[in-house]
Amino acid sequence: MTRQTAVWTVGEKKILSQLKTPKKIQEFLDALEYSAESVYRSPRSVLRDGKAHCFDGAVFAAAALRTIGYPPLIMDMQAVRDDDHVLAVFRKNGCWGSIAKSNFAGLRFREPIHRTLRELVLSYFESYYNLNREKTLRRFTQPQNLSAFDRYAWMTNDEAMDLIGEKLCVVKTQTLMTPAMIRGLHPVDQRAFDAGMLGANMSGIYDPNKE
Repeated sequence: MTRQTAVWTVGEKKILSQLKTPKKIQEFLDALEYSAESVYRSPRSVLRDGKAHCFDGAVFAAAALRTIGYPPLIMDMQAVRDDDHVLAVFRKNGCWGSIAKSNFAGLRFREPIHRTLRELVLSYFESYYNLNREKTLRRFTQPQNLSAFDRYAWMTNDEAMDLIGEKLCVVKTQTLMTPAMIRGLHPVDQRAFDAGMLGANMSGIYDPNKE
């Protein structure tokens, strides 16, 4: 057994063995309940509980990507007056794609067609908004390889999730827009807003009016 597969139980391996492509991993995440709880779940706990929020989903996807030969990479997209959004990212044929668990319909899978990480992140921009219809995405981190957390057994240990979260909070970020661009942004129109909210768990939606 390889180091990354030896941690899984027989039942967990059976589930993971069905996730043979990034798209299959995304479909598995889509079928999970969206968690509105303020707790982190390791990939093992995601499998056990059948639920995840965006952080849990990205870390789970990174673990699943690892089992099919990709490095376990995650990155954080950061916003104003809104929640951050964490992605698992992968590279195919020299281009970037991503997997994500989201409460918003437009903030999930991206095909590996993006030449740069900035291109990938910008593909989320129009669908990244808050309840006031503000377009809120502003920055992103470079991908973090979760193999650096192997000594903490991150694929099976919930306590390691805090360490990963802390790392994402301190890594260098890249901005997407100038102040002039930000001042010129328009609100999301109602039709696009409604489409993105389809199926959302409202108890897990950030409310900027409660700041």
